[in-house]
Amino acid sequence: MTATQQIQKKLNDSKLMRWSVLFIVSFTVMWGYFLTDAMSPLMTMLEEEMNWTSSDFGIFNWAYCWFNVFLFVLIFGGIILDKLGVRFTGIATCALMIIGAGIKYYAVTHISPLPEAGTIFGLRTQVFVASLGYAIFAMGTEICGITVTKVIAKWFKGKEIALAMGMQVAVARLGTALALVVSPLIVKEFNMSAPLLLALVLLGVGLLAYLAFCVIDKKFDAQGAEDEKEDTFKVSDLKLIISNKGFWLIAILCLMFYSGVFPFLKYATSLMENKYMVSGYLAGLIPALLPFGNIIMTPLFGNIYDKHGKGVTLMLIGSVLLTAVHLLFAMPLLNEWWFAIFIMILLGIAFSLVPSAMWPSVPRIIPEKQLGSAYALIFWVQNIGLGFVPLGIGWVLDKFCIAGERITSDGATVTQYDYTIPMLIFAAFGVIAIIITLMLKKEDAKKGYGLE
Repeated sequence: MTATQQIQKKLNDSKLMRWSVLFIVSFTVMWGYFLTDAMSPLMTMLEEEMNWTSSDFGIFNWAYCWFNVFLFVLIFGGIILDKLGVRFTGIATCALMIIGAGIKYYAVTHISPLPEAGTIFGLRTQVFVASLGYAIFAMGTEICGITVTKVIAKWFKGKEIALAMGMQVAVARLGTALALVVSPLIVKEFNMSAPLLLALVLLGVGLLAYLAFCVIDKKFDAQGAEDEKEDTFKVSDLKLIISNKGFWLIAILCLMFYSGVFPFLKYATSLMENKYMVSGYLAGLIPALLPFGNIIMTPLFGNIYDKHGKGVTLMLIGSVLLTAVHLLFAMPLLNEWWFAIFIMILLGIAFSLVPSAMWPSVPRIIPEKQLGSAYALIFWVQNIGLGFVPLGIGWVLDKFCIAGERITSDGATVTQYDYTIPMLIFAAFGVIAIIITLMLKKEDAKKGYGLE
Protein backbone atom coordinates (compact mmCIF):
# COMPACT_ATOMS: atom_id res chain seq x y z
CA MET A 1 0.00 0.00 0.00
CA THR A 2 1.40 3.40 -0.96
CA ALA A 3 1.76 6.31 1.46
CA THR A 4 -0.96 8.19 -0.41
CA GLN A 5 -3.34 5.26 0.00
CA GLN A 6 -2.57 5.11 3.73
CA ILE A 7 -3.37 8.81 4.12
CA GLN A 8 -6.55 8.31 2.14
CA LYS A 9 -7.54 5.40 4.37
CA LYS A 10 -7.05 7.55 7.45
CA LEU A 11 -9.34 10.26 6.05
CA ASN A 12 -12.02 8.08 4.53
CA ASP A 13 -12.23 5.64 7.42
CA SER A 14 -12.02 8.17 10.23
CA LYS A 15 -15.45 8.39 11.88
CA LEU A 16 -14.62 11.79 13.30
CA MET A 17 -13.70 13.15 9.87
CA ARG A 18 -16.63 11.81 7.88
CA TRP A 19 -19.21 12.68 10.54
CA SER A 20 -17.73 16.16 10.84
CA VAL A 21 -18.16 16.56 7.08
CA LEU A 22 -21.75 15.35 7.39
CA PHE A 23 -22.49 17.88 10.12
CA ILE A 24 -20.97 20.79 8.17
CA VAL A 25 -22.85 20.17 4.91
CA SER A 26 -26.09 19.33 6.74
CA PHE A 27 -25.81 22.63 8.60
CA THR A 28 -25.73 24.44 5.25
CA VAL A 29 -28.79 22.62 3.93
CA MET A 30 -30.70 23.19 7.17
CA TRP A 31 -30.89 26.94 6.61
CA GLY A 32 -32.09 26.40 3.07
CA TYR A 33 -34.96 24.35 4.47
CA PHE A 34 -35.64 27.08 7.02
CA LEU A 35 -36.27 29.65 4.29
CA THR A 36 -38.20 27.13 2.17
CA ASP A 37 -40.90 27.00 4.86
CA ALA A 38 -40.42 30.38 6.53
CA MET A 39 -43.71 31.60 5.02
CA SER A 40 -45.62 28.31 5.27
CA PRO A 41 -47.31 29.10 8.62
CA LEU A 42 -48.08 32.68 7.58
CA MET A 43 -50.97 32.14 5.13
CA THR A 44 -53.55 33.73 7.42
CA MET A 45 -51.19 36.57 8.38
CA LEU A 46 -50.48 37.29 4.73
CA GLU A 47 -54.22 37.55 4.15
CA GLU A 48 -54.63 39.89 7.12
CA GLU A 49 -51.66 42.18 6.54
CA MET A 50 -50.95 42.04 2.81
CA ASN A 51 -54.26 41.02 1.25
CA TRP A 52 -52.88 37.79 -0.18
CA THR A 53 -55.49 35.24 -1.26
CA SER A 54 -55.03 31.46 -1.08
CA SER A 55 -54.43 31.60 -4.86
CA ASP A 56 -51.64 34.16 -4.32
CA PHE A 57 -50.16 31.87 -1.69
CA GLY A 58 -50.43 28.92 -4.09
CA ILE A 59 -48.76 30.88 -6.92
CA PHE A 60 -45.93 31.89 -4.58
CA ASN A 61 -45.30 28.23 -3.69
CA TRP A 62 -45.68 27.21 -7.35
CA ALA A 63 -42.73 29.49 -8.13
CA TYR A 64 -40.51 26.88 -6.49
CA CYS A 65 -40.57 24.93 -9.75
CA TRP A 66 -40.45 27.78 -12.28
CA PHE A 67 -36.79 27.43 -13.16
CA ASN A 68 -36.13 23.98 -11.71
CA VAL A 69 -38.80 22.29 -13.83
CA PHE A 70 -39.61 24.50 -16.82
CA LEU A 71 -36.01 25.47 -17.62
CA PHE A 72 -34.62 22.05 -16.57
CA VAL A 73 -32.19 23.80 -14.21
CA LEU A 74 -32.13 20.81 -11.87
CA ILE A 75 -31.06 18.46 -14.66
CA PHE A 76 -28.35 20.84 -15.83
CA GLY A 77 -27.32 21.24 -12.21
CA GLY A 78 -26.87 17.49 -11.86
CA ILE A 79 -24.69 17.37 -14.96
CA ILE A 80 -22.60 20.28 -13.66
CA LEU A 81 -22.27 18.46 -10.34
CA ASP A 82 -21.01 15.28 -11.99
CA LYS A 83 -18.64 17.22 -14.26
CA LEU A 84 -17.29 19.91 -11.90
CA GLY A 85 -17.68 18.31 -8.50
CA VAL A 86 -19.25 19.05 -5.15
CA ARG A 87 -17.10 22.06 -4.21
CA PHE A 88 -17.86 24.32 -7.18
CA THR A 89 -21.51 23.29 -7.32
CA GLY A 90 -22.08 23.73 -3.60
CA ILE A 91 -20.62 27.23 -3.46
CA ALA A 92 -22.60 28.31 -6.54
CA THR A 93 -25.87 27.01 -5.10
CA CYS A 94 -25.28 28.75 -1.76
CA ALA A 95 -24.86 32.00 -3.69
CA LEU A 96 -28.15 31.41 -5.52
CA MET A 97 -29.97 30.81 -2.23
CA ILE A 98 -28.67 34.08 -0.81
CA ILE A 99 -29.64 36.05 -3.94
CA GLY A 100 -33.15 34.56 -3.97
CA ALA A 101 -33.60 35.21 -0.26
CA GLY A 102 -32.53 38.82 -0.76
CA ILE A 103 -35.13 39.35 -3.49
CA LYS A 104 -37.90 37.86 -1.32
CA TYR A 105 -36.91 40.13 1.53
CA TYR A 106 -36.93 43.17 -0.77
CA ALA A 107 -40.41 42.27 -2.08
CA VAL A 108 -41.93 42.10 1.38
CA THR A 109 -40.18 45.20 2.76
CA HIS A 110 -40.09 47.63 -0.18
CA ILE A 111 -43.02 46.78 -2.48
CA SER A 112 -46.52 47.83 -1.52
CA PRO A 113 -49.07 45.01 -1.21
CA LEU A 114 -51.81 47.36 -2.45
CA PRO A 115 -53.22 47.15 -6.00
CA GLU A 116 -51.80 50.62 -6.69
CA ALA A 117 -48.34 49.05 -6.95
CA GLY A 118 -49.41 47.53 -10.28
CA THR A 119 -49.14 44.06 -11.75
CA ILE A 120 -46.57 41.96 -13.60
CA PHE A 121 -47.83 39.15 -15.85
CA GLY A 122 -51.23 39.49 -14.21
CA LEU A 123 -49.87 39.15 -10.66
CA ARG A 124 -49.66 41.93 -8.11
CA THR A 125 -46.09 43.27 -8.16
CA GLN A 126 -45.28 42.19 -4.62
CA VAL A 127 -46.51 38.64 -5.21
CA PHE A 128 -44.57 38.37 -8.48
CA VAL A 129 -41.26 39.69 -7.11
CA ALA A 130 -41.51 37.52 -3.98
CA SER A 131 -42.25 34.53 -6.22
CA LEU A 132 -39.29 35.37 -8.47
CA GLY A 133 -36.99 35.46 -5.45
CA TYR A 134 -38.40 32.14 -4.27
CA ALA A 135 -37.81 30.62 -7.72
CA ILE A 136 -34.15 31.71 -7.71
CA PHE A 137 -33.73 30.48 -4.16
CA ALA A 138 -35.29 27.15 -5.16
CA MET A 139 -32.63 26.60 -7.83
CA GLY A 140 -29.97 26.92 -5.16
CA THR A 141 -31.57 24.87 -2.42
CA GLU A 142 -32.59 21.95 -4.65
CA ILE A 143 -29.19 21.60 -6.35
CA CYS A 144 -27.53 22.09 -2.96
CA GLY A 145 -29.59 19.16 -1.68
CA ILE A 146 -28.38 17.00 -4.57
CA THR A 147 -24.80 18.11 -3.97
CA VAL A 148 -24.90 17.24 -0.27
CA THR A 149 -26.41 13.84 -1.08
CA LYS A 150 -23.47 13.14 -3.40
CA VAL A 151 -21.06 14.37 -0.72
CA ILE A 152 -22.50 11.74 1.63
CA ALA A 153 -22.30 9.02 -1.02
CA LYS A 154 -18.65 9.98 -1.59
CA TRP A 155 -17.54 10.14 2.04
CA PHE A 156 -19.65 7.22 3.35
CA LYS A 157 -19.18 4.80 0.45
CA GLY A 158 -19.13 1.26 1.81
CA LYS A 159 -19.97 2.47 5.31
CA GLU A 160 -23.10 3.55 7.21
CA ILE A 161 -24.53 5.45 4.23
CA ALA A 162 -28.23 5.04 5.07
CA LEU A 163 -27.66 6.22 8.63
CA ALA A 164 -25.67 9.21 7.32
CA MET A 165 -28.39 10.15 4.84
CA GLY A 166 -30.96 9.74 7.58
CA MET A 167 -28.98 12.09 9.82
CA GLN A 168 -28.72 14.65 7.01
CA VAL A 169 -32.47 14.49 6.46
CA ALA A 170 -33.00 14.88 10.21
CA VAL A 171 -30.86 18.03 10.39
CA ALA A 172 -32.62 19.44 7.31
CA ARG A 173 -36.00 18.79 8.94
CA LEU A 174 -34.82 20.77 11.96
CA GLY A 175 -34.72 23.77 9.62
CA THR A 176 -38.31 23.09 8.59
CA ALA A 177 -39.42 22.68 12.20
CA LEU A 178 -37.78 25.93 13.24
CA ALA A 179 -39.51 27.74 10.38
CA LEU A 180 -42.95 26.45 11.39
CA VAL A 181 -42.46 27.31 15.05
CA VAL A 182 -40.34 30.44 14.94
CA SER A 183 -41.73 32.37 11.96
CA PRO A 184 -45.14 33.23 13.48
CA LEU A 185 -43.49 34.25 16.75
CA ILE A 186 -40.97 36.50 14.99
CA VAL A 187 -43.75 38.11 12.95
CA LYS A 188 -45.71 38.74 16.15
CA GLU A 189 -42.71 40.40 17.83
CA PHE A 190 -41.39 42.32 14.81
CA ASN A 191 -42.96 42.30 11.32
CA MET A 192 -43.68 40.13 8.29
CA SER A 193 -40.19 40.52 6.84
CA ALA A 194 -38.28 39.56 10.01
CA PRO A 195 -38.19 35.76 9.33
CA LEU A 196 -36.84 36.45 5.83
CA LEU A 197 -34.09 38.69 7.20
CA LEU A 198 -33.14 36.03 9.74
CA ALA A 199 -33.04 33.39 6.99
CA LEU A 200 -30.85 35.63 4.85
CA VAL A 201 -28.29 35.95 7.65
CA LEU A 202 -28.36 32.22 8.38
CA LEU A 203 -27.82 31.37 4.71
CA GLY A 204 -24.67 33.48 4.84
CA VAL A 205 -23.48 31.45 7.82
CA GLY A 206 -24.31 28.29 5.88
CA LEU A 207 -22.10 29.45 2.99
CA LEU A 208 -19.20 29.97 5.39
CA ALA A 209 -19.72 26.44 6.72
CA TYR A 210 -19.67 25.01 3.20
CA LEU A 211 -16.43 26.85 2.43
CA ALA A 212 -14.91 25.10 5.44
CA PHE A 213 -16.05 21.77 4.00
CA CYS A 214 -14.42 22.62 0.67
CA VAL A 215 -11.03 22.90 2.37
CA ILE A 216 -11.43 19.41 3.84
CA ASP A 217 -12.77 17.90 0.61
CA LYS A 218 -9.95 19.34 -1.46
CA LYS A 219 -7.44 17.66 0.82
CA PHE A 220 -9.43 14.43 0.59
CA ASP A 221 -9.24 14.46 -3.21
CA ALA A 222 -5.56 15.32 -3.16
CA GLN A 223 -4.91 12.28 -0.99
CA GLY A 224 -6.45 9.90 -3.52
CA ALA A 225 -10.22 9.98 -3.02
CA GLU A 226 -10.75 9.95 -6.79
CA ASP A 227 -7.96 7.82 -8.18
CA GLU A 228 -10.05 6.41 -10.99
CA LYS A 229 -9.94 9.50 -13.19
CA GLU A 230 -10.84 7.55 -16.27
CA ASP A 231 -14.19 6.57 -14.77
CA THR A 232 -15.75 10.03 -15.17
CA PHE A 233 -19.29 11.04 -16.01
CA LYS A 234 -20.28 11.58 -19.63
CA VAL A 235 -23.50 13.23 -20.77
CA SER A 236 -24.23 10.06 -22.73
CA ASP A 237 -24.50 8.26 -19.37
CA LEU A 238 -27.91 9.91 -18.96
CA LYS A 239 -29.41 7.26 -21.24
CA LEU A 240 -28.25 4.58 -18.79
CA ILE A 241 -30.15 6.34 -16.03
CA ILE A 242 -33.39 7.02 -17.91
CA SER A 243 -33.53 3.46 -19.26
CA ASN A 244 -33.42 2.01 -15.73
CA LYS A 245 -36.88 0.96 -14.55
CA GLY A 246 -35.83 0.81 -10.90
CA PHE A 247 -34.67 4.42 -11.10
CA TRP A 248 -38.04 5.57 -12.47
CA LEU A 249 -39.95 3.72 -9.78
CA ILE A 250 -37.89 5.52 -7.13
CA ALA A 251 -38.43 8.85 -8.93
CA ILE A 252 -42.22 8.44 -9.19
CA LEU A 253 -42.44 7.23 -5.59
CA CYS A 254 -40.54 10.38 -4.59
CA LEU A 255 -42.99 12.53 -6.59
CA MET A 256 -46.09 10.95 -5.05
CA PHE A 257 -44.83 10.76 -1.49
CA TYR A 258 -43.39 14.26 -1.27
CA SER A 259 -46.46 15.67 -3.05
CA GLY A 260 -48.42 14.39 -0.09
CA VAL A 261 -46.08 15.92 2.50
CA PHE A 262 -44.35 19.18 1.56
CA PRO A 263 -47.34 20.85 -0.15
CA PHE A 264 -49.45 19.70 2.80
CA LEU A 265 -47.06 21.50 5.17
CA LYS A 266 -47.64 24.72 3.23
CA TYR A 267 -51.31 24.56 4.25
CA ALA A 268 -51.06 22.60 7.51
CA THR A 269 -51.11 25.67 9.75
CA SER A 270 -54.22 26.93 7.95
CA LEU A 271 -55.78 23.47 8.35
CA MET A 272 -55.18 23.63 12.11
CA GLU A 273 -56.81 27.06 12.24
CA ASN A 274 -59.81 26.18 10.07
CA LYS A 275 -60.67 22.62 11.12
CA TYR A 276 -59.25 22.28 14.62
CA MET A 277 -59.73 25.93 15.67
CA VAL A 278 -56.18 26.28 16.97
CA SER A 279 -55.10 29.92 17.38
CA GLY A 280 -52.81 31.38 14.72
CA TYR A 281 -49.60 31.56 16.75
CA LEU A 282 -50.01 28.03 18.12
CA ALA A 283 -51.26 26.44 14.91
CA GLY A 284 -47.70 26.15 13.56
CA LEU A 285 -46.61 24.06 16.55
CA ILE A 286 -48.70 21.03 15.54
CA PRO A 287 -47.25 20.71 11.98
CA ALA A 288 -43.80 21.25 13.53
CA LEU A 289 -44.19 17.90 15.28
CA LEU A 290 -43.63 16.27 11.89
CA PRO A 291 -40.06 17.49 11.25
CA PHE A 292 -39.16 17.29 14.94
CA GLY A 293 -40.16 13.62 14.86
CA ASN A 294 -37.97 13.13 11.80
CA ILE A 295 -34.93 14.25 13.76
CA ILE A 296 -35.19 11.11 15.90
CA MET A 297 -36.82 8.54 13.66
CA THR A 298 -35.14 9.05 10.26
CA PRO A 299 -31.65 8.10 11.52
CA LEU A 300 -33.23 5.18 13.41
CA PHE A 301 -34.86 3.76 10.28
CA GLY A 302 -31.71 4.49 8.26
CA ASN A 303 -29.69 2.43 10.72
CA ILE A 304 -32.21 -0.41 10.40
CA TYR A 305 -31.79 -0.28 6.60
CA ASP A 306 -27.99 -0.40 6.92
CA LYS A 307 -28.07 -3.42 9.22
CA HIS A 308 -31.12 -5.42 8.13
CA GLY A 309 -32.19 -4.21 4.67
CA LYS A 310 -35.97 -4.24 4.09
CA GLY A 311 -35.78 -0.89 2.30
CA VAL A 312 -38.86 -1.45 0.15
CA THR A 313 -40.83 -2.66 3.16
CA LEU A 314 -39.97 0.55 5.02
CA MET A 315 -41.14 2.61 2.03
CA LEU A 316 -44.37 0.58 1.76
CA ILE A 317 -45.27 1.07 5.43
CA GLY A 318 -44.57 4.79 5.10
CA SER A 319 -46.81 5.09 2.05
CA VAL A 320 -49.67 3.28 3.81
CA LEU A 321 -49.35 5.61 6.81
CA LEU A 322 -49.33 8.66 4.51
CA THR A 323 -52.63 7.57 2.98
CA ALA A 324 -54.22 6.83 6.34
CA VAL A 325 -53.15 10.19 7.78
CA HIS A 326 -54.76 12.27 5.03
CA LEU A 327 -57.94 10.22 5.13
CA LEU A 328 -58.16 10.91 8.88
CA PHE A 329 -57.64 14.62 8.25
CA ALA A 330 -60.42 14.53 5.65
CA MET A 331 -62.99 12.83 7.87
CA PRO A 332 -65.46 15.02 9.79
CA LEU A 333 -64.68 13.49 13.17
CA LEU A 334 -62.86 14.42 16.37
CA ASN A 335 -62.11 17.99 15.36
CA GLU A 336 -59.97 18.40 18.47
CA TRP A 337 -56.40 19.66 18.74
CA TRP A 338 -55.21 16.49 20.52
CA PHE A 339 -56.47 14.32 17.64
CA ALA A 340 -54.63 16.54 15.15
CA ILE A 341 -51.45 15.99 17.18
CA PHE A 342 -51.97 12.21 17.07
CA ILE A 343 -52.44 12.26 13.28
CA MET A 344 -49.39 14.48 12.81
CA ILE A 345 -47.26 12.03 14.79
CA LEU A 346 -48.35 9.26 12.43
CA LEU A 347 -47.38 11.44 9.47
CA GLY A 348 -44.01 12.05 11.13
CA ILE A 349 -43.41 8.30 11.26
CA ALA A 350 -44.34 7.98 7.58
CA PHE A 351 -42.11 10.92 6.71
CA SER A 352 -39.21 9.16 8.44
CA LEU A 353 -39.77 5.71 6.96
CA VAL A 354 -39.78 6.60 3.26
CA PRO A 355 -36.83 9.05 2.97
CA SER A 356 -34.62 6.93 5.26
CA ALA A 357 -34.91 4.05 2.77
CA MET A 358 -35.55 5.85 -0.53
CA TRP A 359 -32.46 8.08 -0.77
CA PRO A 360 -29.90 5.38 0.19
CA SER A 361 -31.53 3.03 -2.33
CA VAL A 362 -30.44 5.15 -5.29
CA PRO A 363 -26.70 4.27 -4.98
CA ARG A 364 -27.72 0.59 -5.04
CA ILE A 365 -29.35 1.12 -8.42
CA ILE A 366 -27.14 3.78 -10.07
CA PRO A 367 -23.29 3.82 -10.32
CA GLU A 368 -21.51 6.46 -8.23
CA LYS A 369 -20.23 8.49 -11.19
CA GLN A 370 -23.85 9.02 -12.33
CA LEU A 371 -25.31 9.79 -8.91
CA GLY A 372 -25.38 13.56 -9.30
CA SER A 373 -27.42 13.36 -12.49
CA ALA A 374 -29.62 10.58 -11.08
CA TYR A 375 -30.47 12.56 -7.97
CA ALA A 376 -30.99 15.66 -10.12
CA LEU A 377 -33.54 13.84 -12.28
CA ILE A 378 -35.34 12.59 -9.17
CA PHE A 379 -35.38 16.10 -7.70
CA TRP A 380 -36.64 17.44 -11.05
CA VAL A 381 -39.55 15.00 -10.97
CA GLN A 382 -40.16 15.82 -7.30
CA ASN A 383 -40.23 19.55 -8.06
CA ILE A 384 -43.17 19.04 -10.43
CA GLY A 385 -45.18 18.08 -7.37
CA LEU A 386 -43.64 20.68 -5.07
CA GLY A 387 -44.63 23.41 -7.53
CA PHE A 388 -47.93 22.35 -9.04
CA VAL A 389 -49.60 20.72 -6.04
CA PRO A 390 -49.58 23.87 -3.85
CA LEU A 391 -50.81 25.85 -6.85
CA GLY A 392 -53.64 23.38 -7.36
CA ILE A 393 -54.55 23.26 -3.67
CA GLY A 394 -54.70 27.06 -3.53
CA TRP A 395 -57.00 27.10 -6.55
CA VAL A 396 -59.23 24.35 -5.11
CA LEU A 397 -59.54 26.20 -1.81
CA ASP A 398 -60.63 29.41 -3.55
CA LYS A 399 -63.05 27.69 -5.95
CA PHE A 400 -64.64 24.90 -3.93
CA CYS A 401 -63.74 25.14 -0.24
CA ILE A 402 -64.80 28.56 1.04
CA ALA A 403 -67.15 27.92 3.94
CA GLY A 404 -67.74 31.48 5.13
CA GLU A 405 -65.74 33.75 7.41
CA ARG A 406 -64.18 33.44 10.86
CA ILE A 407 -62.66 35.74 13.44
CA THR A 408 -58.95 35.27 14.26
CA SER A 409 -57.47 35.56 17.73
CA ASP A 410 -56.48 39.12 16.78
CA GLY A 411 -60.08 40.02 15.99
CA ALA A 412 -59.58 40.12 12.21
CA THR A 413 -62.12 38.65 9.80
CA VAL A 414 -60.63 36.08 7.40
CA THR A 415 -61.93 33.38 5.05
CA GLN A 416 -63.05 30.07 6.53
CA TYR A 417 -61.98 27.01 4.48
CA ASP A 418 -63.23 23.42 4.40
CA TYR A 419 -60.15 21.22 3.85
CA THR A 420 -61.97 17.95 3.02
CA ILE A 421 -61.24 18.00 -0.74
CA PRO A 422 -57.55 18.97 -0.37
CA MET A 423 -57.01 16.15 2.14
CA LEU A 424 -58.59 13.63 -0.24
CA ILE A 425 -56.25 14.85 -2.97
CA PHE A 426 -53.27 14.30 -0.67
CA ALA A 427 -54.59 10.82 0.22
CA ALA A 428 -54.73 9.94 -3.49
CA PHE A 429 -50.99 10.60 -3.73
CA GLY A 430 -50.49 8.08 -0.93
CA VAL A 431 -52.51 5.42 -2.75
CA ILE A 432 -50.37 5.84 -5.88
CA ALA A 433 -47.23 5.66 -3.72
CA ILE A 434 -48.39 2.30 -2.36
CA ILE A 435 -48.83 0.93 -5.89
CA ILE A 436 -45.40 2.19 -6.99
CA THR A 437 -43.74 0.67 -3.92
CA LEU A 438 -45.25 -2.73 -4.67
CA MET A 439 -43.92 -2.47 -8.23
CA LEU A 440 -40.47 -1.56 -6.84
CA LYS A 441 -40.54 -4.61 -4.59
CA LYS A 442 -41.17 -6.80 -7.63
CA GLU A 443 -38.41 -5.07 -9.64
CA ASP A 444 -35.94 -5.49 -6.79
CA ALA A 445 -36.63 -9.22 -6.63
CA LYS A 446 -36.14 -9.42 -10.41
CA LYS A 447 -32.95 -7.34 -10.73
CA GLY A 448 -31.32 -8.10 -7.38
CA TYR A 449 -30.60 -4.53 -6.32
CA GLY A 450 -30.47 -5.59 -2.69
CA LEU A 451 -33.09 -3.11 -1.46
CA GLU A 452 -34.76 -5.77 0.64
